[in-house]
Amino acid sequence: MNQQKQMANDGSTFGSRSNFIVVMVMILGVFVAILNETLLNVALPKIMADINVAPSKAQWLSTGYLLVIGVLIPTTAYLMQRFTTRRLFLSAMGLFAAGTLIAAIAPGFNVLLLGRVLQASGTGLLFPLLTNVVFSIVALEKRGSAMGTIGIVITFAPAIGPTLSGIIVEHYSWRVLFYSVIPIALFVMAFAFLKLKNVTETSKPRIDLLSLPLSTLGFGGLVYGASSAGEGHGSLLSAGVIIPIAVGVISLLLFVWRQLRLQEPLLNLRVFSHRIFSLSTPIMMVVMMAMFSAMMLLPLFLQNALGYSPLEAGLVMLPGGILMGIMSPITGRLFDRFGAKWLCIVGLGLIGHTLIQFAFMTPATNYSFIMLLNTLLMLGISMMMMPVMTNALNALPPRLYAHGTAIISTLQQVSGAIGTALLVTIMSVTAEGYMLGKDETDSAVQLSGMMMGMKNAFLVSFMLIAAAFVASFLLKRAKRPQQEGGEGVPSPSH
Repeated sequence: MNQQKQMANDGSTFGSRSNFIVVMVMILGVFVAILNETLLNVALPKIMADINVAPSKAQWLSTGYLLVIGVLIPTTAYLMQRFTTRRLFLSAMGLFAAGTLIAAIAPGFNVLLLGRVLQASGTGLLFPLLTNVVFSIVALEKRGSAMGTIGIVITFAPAIGPTLSGIIVEHYSWRVLFYSVIPIALFVMAFAFLKLKNVTETSKPRIDLLSLPLSTLGFGGLVYGASSAGEGHGSLLSAGVIIPIAVGVISLLLFVWRQLRLQEPLLNLRVFSHRIFSLSTPIMMVVMMAMFSAMMLLPLFLQNALGYSPLEAGLVMLPGGILMGIMSPITGRLFDRFGAKWLCIVGLGLIGHTLIQFAFMTPATNYSFIMLLNTLLMLGISMMMMPVMTNALNALPPRLYAHGTAIISTLQQVSGAIGTALLVTIMSVTAEGYMLGKDETDSAVQLSGMMMGMKNAFLVSFMLIAAAFVASFLLKRAKRPQQEGGEGVPSPSH
């Protein structure tokens, strides 16, 4: 308790210079890892042409990346309790660097996908680890500012990915996207080896081996089924769609039942007994679906419908990415002062407005107007994402931080993957339905089909945001859980 008061009165958000160094090292690693989530979106047409793969298969370079992260993150609660900060971070960055190198030199699609899987294995550990460290060393009264700093990473990095990708693939091979990341990853590893200290306590929890396959089949089945719907004729009732989704749902139900019966669950689902946490989580999931789907659909629309180059498609994302980076620390401070409710309401209002505008775009829509809309979308996301996440985790006692962080990170990544796959499926099914019986070789028919598909995809995304907007009025400011005796930040272990 004394440590918390001391840190709350400290001028530094992170309490000490050593804590600040720990967080900054980790932020740099997380930044370069999360950047890769959207780095390939603009480059996919070039990759498809170079290694000769169909769009439905190439989509797995992005969707598969998110899927692997979502499958692995449930184990992070166990790993963060079992291993030290330093060991976990270096292992994760090692996996990420190895995957980046393999992707850079990949001779074909299978090796490239293997590289992306290894990248995702590292990324899946990094963000939950960073969040858990922050909640372990920062006083409750300053977590908004601290999470705002982290917000620069999880909002700015994926937002500028398409821009960087567009610039690079316009002038160089897509392999440069990976080669340029390797030196940064190696620098982070070297710096972490020299400077990173252990700031969380470790224990020896038991791991339930049955929970691992249930988690993998559950989250993996849902995303695989949704993605498969976009292949072939896009039939939502085909066996390749229904069976994986059914396996996923059944496995997740068994996973939940198993976790509630275990004394040491892989994921402690009792975090959902905290009302603020259980309300905040679906709101964040919906926003992740909207954000990643927009990042996937807009570059496709700009390049395939309006004929813009990869560079121009990437540049449309740049102002929004910059604004997100600027706003994240500001919204963090606003959260510390006012709480999450009204930041969330205003942010979701902006997101909903921009999605409606996207839904009614036409081939005549001005490039600058699309850029403005995307900037407003990113502003809305930056206003609510980190405040809602911080408020959700503040509602938990310290012993549940690792589990709360793992659950939020899992559901965010999986919802991003499902949202992308679902809305791309809606777009493709609508377009194919429109062109049925028409001359599919006619460019005007193809364009009209794509416009109808984009409209339906963005309207579905808007309806999800509208539901989250209504739910956001029920948010309240989290207070320190009384069942923990008012204790806040546990003592770091060095």
